[in-house]
Amino acid sequence: MNAQTERFTIHGPAGTLEVARDAAASPDGAVHGTAVIGHPHPLFAGTMDNKVVQTLARAFVASGWNALRFNFRGVGQSAGTYDEGRGEREDFLAVVEQLAPQGALALAGFSFGSFVMSHALAELWPRRQIEKVVFVGTAASRFTVAAVPPEAHERTLVIHGEVDDTVPLSSVMDWARPQILPVTVVPGGAHFFHGQLPLLKGLVMRHLSTAAA
Repeated sequence: MNAQTERFTIHGPAGTLEVARDAAASPDGAVHGTAVIGHPHPLFAGTMDNKVVQTLARAFVASGWNALRFNFRGVGQSAGTYDEGRGEREDFLAVVEQLAPQGALALAGFSFGSFVMSHALAELWPRRQIEKVVFVGTAASRFTVAAVPPEAHERTLVIHGEVDDTVPLSSVMDWARPQILPVTVVPGGAHFFHGQLPLLKGLVMRHLSTAAA
């Protein structure tokens, strides 16, 4: 993401996991915690270097969070093969457990990464301090996205493009409606938010600036 990005590997459930870490850089110098971010579908060129994933990382870093991106199994230098979200959830949890075992935690994901993150959130919520949650382009039309714990709703931001032709907005509304979970819709926004990444970053930073309930 920048010259200060630290790239390394850890041992994951299927072998090596490739990770990128960016240190917090908020104006006041405070470090609020660690954010772990999931990337798009591994079988459709999704990686931790996807522009939306990098934008999420930049928003967290600028808001005083250390940001962790990583490649799911079978992507880049990460060992293993695609596992339809099951093994990827284990990858996500391994990154949290090894690199953010204590302190305030934020979870985020884009597209397939939001689906995986939702299941990691469901498992972690009862036992971890999770301050912020960010869903972007949630793949609700293609996967069964887990419901957000009711107590986490005020800490959660869901962003979706109005004209997303990969994941229709209607599918995200169908997921959110039973939960009465608000969705922030970006007018004219497509799945990858071309030309609107600064707006996406600003929306996330605004969410991160609000105090957790």
